[in-house]
Amino acid sequence: MKNKIYKALAIILVGATTLTSCDKGFEEVNTDPINIKATTPDKLLAPALVSSLTAGMQRNRNFNNELMQVTVSISDGDATVFRYEFRRTFADYLWNSWFIQINNFKDIHALASQPEMLNESYQAISLICQSWLFSNLTDTYGDIPYSQAAQGKNQNVEPVFDKQQDIYQDIYKKLEEANTLLAKGVAIVPSSDPMFNGDVSKWRKFSNSLYLRLLLRASRKAEVANTNIAKIKQIVEGNATNYPIMQSNSESATVRWTGEMGTGPFVSPYVNGVRVQDFRAASLGSFFIDHLRDWDDPRLKTTAPYGTGGTGATNRWAINQAPTGGYKGTPSGYAIGTGQDRQSYFYSSDQLISNVALGAKSLQQSPLTGILMNYAELQFILAEAATKGWINGSAEDFYNSGIASSINYWVPPFPADGNHPDVQGYITGADIEWDNALNLDGRMELIHLQKYYALFMVDMQQWFEYRRTGHPILPKGPGLRNGGVMPARMTYPVYVQSANPTNYKVAVTNQGVDEIFTNVWWQKP
Repeated sequence: MKNKIYKALAIILVGATTLTSCDKGFEEVNTDPINIKATTPDKLLAPALVSSLTAGMQRNRNFNNELMQVTVSISDGDATVFRYEFRRTFADYLWNSWFIQINNFKDIHALASQPEMLNESYQAISLICQSWLFSNLTDTYGDIPYSQAAQGKNQNVEPVFDKQQDIYQDIYKKLEEANTLLAKGVAIVPSSDPMFNGDVSKWRKFSNSLYLRLLLRASRKAEVANTNIAKIKQIVEGNATNYPIMQSNSESATVRWTGEMGTGPFVSPYVNGVRVQDFRAASLGSFFIDHLRDWDDPRLKTTAPYGTGGTGATNRWAINQAPTGGYKGTPSGYAIGTGQDRQSYFYSSDQLISNVALGAKSLQQSPLTGILMNYAELQFILAEAATKGWINGSAEDFYNSGIASSINYWVPPFPADGNHPDVQGYITGADIEWDNALNLDGRMELIHLQKYYALFMVDMQQWFEYRRTGHPILPKGPGLRNGGVMPARMTYPVYVQSANPTNYKVAVTNQGVDEIFTNVWWQKP
């Protein structure tokens, strides 16, 4: 009997010891190291920025470039973008991708506002990135959820659609606040910032340069024109310490991809997200390639870098010659059944070793394609403002600087920042010199033809600027739909009509029918 009692006590003691041992470190062992419940601003910035860029780059390739005659698909199928026709479901991708990242950028601001993580620079960067994405969204669709956007966690799953004019006015406020916050110079974690490596002064210059882009975009609207023009003048001509802007290519807002072959921390979405056969499938448009060919443009060359004795095609727009020789494009908007052939096209990464100098990179691999805004665009903004008499300075100088900076971004040595070898000789030889004798429309065509190339690879900016200005003048093929008129917007995603019906109907009542021909606010007369 005693032995049984001793055995029972022993079992109880062992069990108690075992249970105590199991409890030790229980929380640590059972905490998921991947799906963490809490984070910090520095952990969210890079993924949100890269994901936002990825969406813009994908639609740049298969939407913007087709509309703007950079590329032309060889297709007689339905819903071909280059014929100004596309399915309504095409609108889903950017809406879904960018609104998700709006959530993340708002979370960065909320976290950076908490006392234990207070950081005014992360707050400002969040405001800048929100402004960038919201402006892209409203310029794509028109009126969109804004003041109530990204409030799903607060059970608001049917946000109101704000009017584009109101959205623009609030974006301006965000960028003003960002400029003020960044003036404090609060440090951020360099490794958290794939764009400027923690240099908050460059974030501030980007913010004010973006501000100029958006002030200019709405400047033709009578209700805001005087205010916008005055603000442009204040930013450009005021004390540079109050509103610093980009001063060189090295300050362009870009993410330089490091994982060119599909590995590394920041891999271009063209490497893993686009098949090589798809990347080279489309022909280049006649409008895009013929100008470069006729200008003997250094961005087109696939031999030695322009003005140097080097070899290789690194950082160039590696373009294949047409089957019949030379550089030639396919006319955009061709009629169905006319049997167009693919001509020159962008090399894909798997073609370069056999077709171009060893060590060259295609655009598919290039580290330079992750562009939010570049210095060349800023120079053309200033050229337009000077041409219209809004700011002091030489429109010709800004124009020439824009050309030089656009070339220097892509052609080694990078960055040369306006000192491209014999750039004036290039401008003269290409017969693209500035001409003050032209009327305003003629000078706008000069500026925007060159700005068209500066905006190459920059999300949907070519399309936005064409809709704002009507420049550069694009040829119209016989096969165009939509009455031969450039689409003015994407339609709202189809599911929005059922998921948010009341506010969808209000948006349509305010803006106009939900079709691609309905102008957004800044386009309307």
